Amino acid sequence: MPNPTSFTVHNKSRTIEIGFDDGVTFHIPLELLRVYSPSAEVKGHGPGQEVLQVGKRDVELRDLQPVGNYAVKPTFSDGHDSGLYTWDYLYDLGARQEQHWVNYLARLQEAGFEGDSGRAPGTVLPGAAPKSHGCGHQH
Repeated sequence: MPNPTSFTVHNKSRTIEIGFDDGVTFHIPLELLRVYSPSAEVKGHGPGQEVLQVGKRDVELRDLQPVGNYAVKPTFSDGHDSGLYTWDYLYDLGARQEQHWVNYLARLQEAGFEGDSGRAPGTVLPGAAPKSHGCGHQH
């Protein structure tokens, strides 16, 4: 697996930029990091135990701590801080970002939270119809 060569947090655009030694650089939205947290709180304790995360469009990063030479531990603005993001996991989130977004948005829609989340306001996924953020829920 490739190792990271650079890691930058972009607070204004709410993304991380992570470069790997295979020459690939990913820009991963903080929302995607948060909703795909590898913590037991989000992933559950087995298949089918995942907890759908909603209202995370505007999540920010409050802190980011290295964990050895293999992971980082972020603290998000909603207080979530129990996920350890290994370099392999971050690489997968970056490399399969479109698939992860499509899966997440489908799960939101199935649960009745259509329009609750997405990338940045106004950004539309390939094949998705534009939707307004006025979903009528409290966030």
